[in-house]
Amino acid sequence: MPLRYIEKILRASVYDVAIETPLDFAKTLSSRTKNKIFLKREDLQSVFSFKLRGAYNKMALLSHAEKALGVIAASAGNHAQGVALSAQRLGINALIVMPTTTPEIKIQSVKAMGAQIVLFGDSYSESYEHAYELAEKSGRVFIHPYDDDDVIAGQGTVAMEILRQQTGKLEAIFVPVGGGGLIAGIAVYAKFVRPNIKIIGVEPEDSDCLNRALKAGERVILEQVGLFADGVAVKQIGAEPFALARKYVDEVITVSTDEICAAIKDIFDDTRSIAEPAGALATAGLKKYVERENITGQTLVAIDSGANINFDRLRYVAERAQVGEYREILLAVTIPEIAGSFLRFCQLLNGRNITEFNYRYFDLSNAQVFVGISSSGEFKDRAALIADLQEKGFDVVDMTANDLAKEHIRYMVGGHAPCELNELIYSVEFPERPSALLNFLTELGGRWNISLFHYRNHGAAFGKVLMGLQMETTQQANFHACLNALGFSYHEETHNPAYRLFSGGKSGVTTDF
Repeated sequence: MPLRYIEKILRASVYDVAIETPLDFAKTLSSRTKNKIFLKREDLQSVFSFKLRGAYNKMALLSHAEKALGVIAASAGNHAQGVALSAQRLGINALIVMPTTTPEIKIQSVKAMGAQIVLFGDSYSESYEHAYELAEKSGRVFIHPYDDDDVIAGQGTVAMEILRQQTGKLEAIFVPVGGGGLIAGIAVYAKFVRPNIKIIGVEPEDSDCLNRALKAGERVILEQVGLFADGVAVKQIGAEPFALARKYVDEVITVSTDEICAAIKDIFDDTRSIAEPAGALATAGLKKYVERENITGQTLVAIDSGANINFDRLRYVAERAQVGEYREILLAVTIPEIAGSFLRFCQLLNGRNITEFNYRYFDLSNAQVFVGISSSGEFKDRAALIADLQEKGFDVVDMTANDLAKEHIRYMVGGHAPCELNELIYSVEFPERPSALLNFLTELGGRWNISLFHYRNHGAAFGKVLMGLQMETTQQANFHACLNALGFSYHEETHNPAYRLFSGGKSGVTTDF
């Protein structure tokens, strides 16, 4: 056991700037899961995140000479605000490198604390590299967001508070994982004081750098990371956090975007506060753990790590939360193209509410409908409904877990193309900034005809596009090279059933999946 960390945590200088946040009982969630669930409210810090603990502790320990040189950091949000506030309190000059995609509200928040800002790159990794180069040239002290002993110790004070606040039984603490500083600090302290407590990390399915590292036995670099939970969108776990996690973290759970959105709603229902996606990550993992283990009567803590969310994103969260808590089922259903078919279909739903219905005439024999149906909130309810409809003779394809259907198809109108278009379908993510869409199309340069296009702003740092391009498969390599040069994330969706059923060319439509 690294006693030096325990000493560092006990001596951490965080309370000059941070508060001891409450451990709130989540009454509604506890009742629903039949467990005692508590939320550690780090969203109530002055910068709405735990990040100022580690930043301040690191900066308070700098020598007078180091403080005189100033500090530098790279961040798109929470760490930037933690460094800026700490610098303001300590009288240190701070320079923050932020991606060009950073929302204006976060930029202004950091500026209001007196820090200088440099906008560079489309992603955190590009900003990080630039900040590190500037640190070497200027002599400023680089304040790492997670891979630093003193930062880890500052975050470890969260565990010190939890164990002081919950002196009775406590089976597990669920911790969101990005670079690993928070879980490393919590794990090392909690395992020292009460080794029987499980420390469970939670990561998004598409940003699980710790999960993959633990399975591989070494740190790995993810090729791409999901951007919904931007606060934990890290390609590689920190070296020191990984060393500690291997010893003291019991397991890592991964959760979907829908499950994160449902957890945001759970936190709102119990606290009337709105967590950011990364802030609700631990609650989503806790729920998944309870369902997997089928446990009752246990005492569990989830870290609500932050509340820095753009207001524009709430629409997207609300839409996906219904699916995430199993309260909406999305189906593609084939019904006969005759009068009264829709009425018969609705009658078979046994009083269930239809939340969405999309349809466009296609041919004389059958109609393809995209339908949203309310559910009881239990996963098994979906399987029972689908089985019942199939028994009644309806051809049903479950779209509830199909991201293409949820992010694009449900919002598109017009139906199938009138003929086979020889098109290839791609979902593409690009940095969301002024003129980004225009620049993206300009880069394509008219080399391929666009036969389908859907874009919807979700208030996030990256925009999502569904596009069809008329090209021969031999041209795909050139198209991929174009996207790779731009640094865009993309995935071919030509054979996705959501596209084939509702937007594909007429001669290519099939329901044989």
